Amino acid sequence: MSDLEFFGHVIDGEEVPSVDGATFEVWNPWTQKVWATAAEGGPEDAARAVASSRRAFDEGPWPRMGRAERAAAIHRLADLMEERADDLAVLDTTNMAKPLAQAQHDVSRSIWNFRFFADHQRDHCGEVYPMDSGHHSYSEYGPAGVVAAISPWNFPLMMASWKIAPAIAWGNTCIIKPSEDTPASVTLLGRLAVQAGFPPGVLNVLNGHGAPAGSSLVADDRVDRVTFTGSSTTGKAVMASAASNLAPVSLELGGKGANIVFDDADLDNAVHWAVEASFRNSGQICLAGSRLFVASAVYDEFMDRFVAAAEALTIGDPFDPKTRFSSLASKRHFEKVSAYVDGIGLDGGKILTGGADDEGRWLMRPTVVTDLPLTAPAYCEEIFGPVCVVNRFESEEEVVRLANDTRYGLNAMLFTENLSRAHRVASRLRAGTVWVNCFFIRDLRTPFGGIGDSGVGREGGNFSREFFTEPKAIVMQIQR
Repeated sequence: MSDLEFFGHVIDGEEVPSVDGATFEVWNPWTQKVWATAAEGGPEDAARAVASSRRAFDEGPWPRMGRAERAAAIHRLADLMEERADDLAVLDTTNMAKPLAQAQHDVSRSIWNFRFFADHQRDHCGEVYPMDSGHHSYSEYGPAGVVAAISPWNFPLMMASWKIAPAIAWGNTCIIKPSEDTPASVTLLGRLAVQAGFPPGVLNVLNGHGAPAGSSLVADDRVDRVTFTGSSTTGKAVMASAASNLAPVSLELGGKGANIVFDDADLDNAVHWAVEASFRNSGQICLAGSRLFVASAVYDEFMDRFVAAAEALTIGDPFDPKTRFSSLASKRHFEKVSAYVDGIGLDGGKILTGGADDEGRWLMRPTVVTDLPLTAPAYCEEIFGPVCVVNRFESEEEVVRLANDTRYGLNAMLFTENLSRAHRVASRLRAGTVWVNCFFIRDLRTPFGGIGDSGVGREGGNFSREFFTEPKAIVMQIQR
């Protein structure tokens, strides 16, 4: 018997192994050791999970509950998450080397996702459409059915909760497949849903790799909605598979965010957020401000401060309270990021600070790059690591053109004290979210998503309602 912790599937109200007994290893990327095993889902496990959620939707009480009752059940889950907040954070830190303080922040955000959407659906009102013809029209929003959700490894619990919360709040049933790199916290969430009294099948957790677990899930014609966060390449495959069943998809994919610092910016504030946008979570954020544009008038001063701040980040054991930066989430990902960094010099770029750790860890130090051609892979492609490419600019017109010259369009940032410029430039940037003088601030009512290779659709508030429900128009004759 192994003494490693085991994370099974949570299907139909119980935690179970795979049908064929297959498992995979779960690594701690800081220690570079296996610390757990998880059930390796295959087509039979995916089919079992979908059948459970289909039955729970078609025959169970969840879609037929009153809104207040469903909200209360979700709040019970959030209460249990608060009771186990430390355990959830420890799992994410162990699973992907996320500094513990950041993991704790993610748990708080996850809890808030559930509470927000529980209340949002409870308090929502449909629309009334006055008519002059002696008729009365109104809308209602019923649940869509079975939701297949696939979440990434960079925010294991938080991104899973962002998908699960609105799906189940609006009366759907949901199968969540976390990344094979980070199954732990989402499996615990599934256990807590059972403890909270969710009817079997309302929330199922399917562990395993993208193929065959994820691909089997997405291809199942009993699935009514697919929501996916991950790479643009995988997102295209998910969309193609779902299209065969005409299942609507919501895709939040890659990014190569532009971060613009104008010459009138508060440099203390701009440097602080540039460090956060480039190096938080070891740069493993789709929203990372990995293309930094600095006005020539302040370029030298900004760069001196930015490089110093990057070098001042405390690197180390993610469980050390002083640590703000740790290793990448897996050996495979470290090798990918390293390949990009190794090519920077060959493409004519200059590394001002950073580069790979020299002690054999899966760690890429905060890396600042200049002089890189605009056609170089490290400039154009999403690295998903702590690599920030910096360019100077002379005019607003020039920097808007540079910022928009990308196939991605998830987010952007700009720093200026000029109110007119802030509004003007924010409107001209082709991005789903634009932060002005800040970064990573969210209002859950606002649309979240991107354009181009950054995805399809929006989620958040009423945008989540539109995706996870089937709007219905009801027209009544009131005069004869």
